[in-house]
Amino acid sequence: MRRVIVTEFLTLDGVYEEISPWRAGFTPDDGPFKRDELFGSEALLLGRVTYDGFAAYWPTATGAFAERMNSLPKYVATTRSDLEWNATPLGADVIGAVHGLKRQEGGTLLVYGSGTLVQTLLRHGLVDELRVMVFPMVLGRGRRLFAEGDTLQLTLKDSRDLGSGVLLLIYTPDAAPHLVPLLD
Repeated sequence: MRRVIVTEFLTLDGVYEEISPWRAGFTPDDGPFKRDELFGSEALLLGRVTYDGFAAYWPTATGAFAERMNSLPKYVATTRSDLEWNATPLGADVIGAVHGLKRQEGGTLLVYGSGTLVQTLLRHGLVDELRVMVFPMVLGRGRRLFAEGDTLQLTLKDSRDLGSGVLLLIYTPDAAPHLVPLLD
């Protein structure tokens, strides 16, 4: 059975959305972590917005990280049929498709960013590990990973100081989540 591992950049107040260049000025030493994470995965599971951004950048990037990023199969939360960059749409039933992927033999499905997809996966108990890079910034506005009323019990498995005040926190969900349903 495959595992779904999520990795998110968050502010202290839980904002994941790139509404400003809030990560600029921070230089965490996350290279080894990100490299090990990518090379330890068998496929990427991406939301449509993240896929569009990645597909615009990575195919022309160079180096070992880019080669690995480009070679991995990508599963995208969309019904679009015009995907390129080694990508397959998950279709209208994203939850069913991810359940199917998890039942397959194989390695880790890695989710980068993709906040709305992550919220959906968490709401359906499909996340096996949540890796959060917390940046020492409070924005006071922007899309947050968790909505008011969400509850989710987590167990801290590891933590690291990545420098620049950025902390890596690695959690596993303990039980079925109680998360507010998405409105969109």
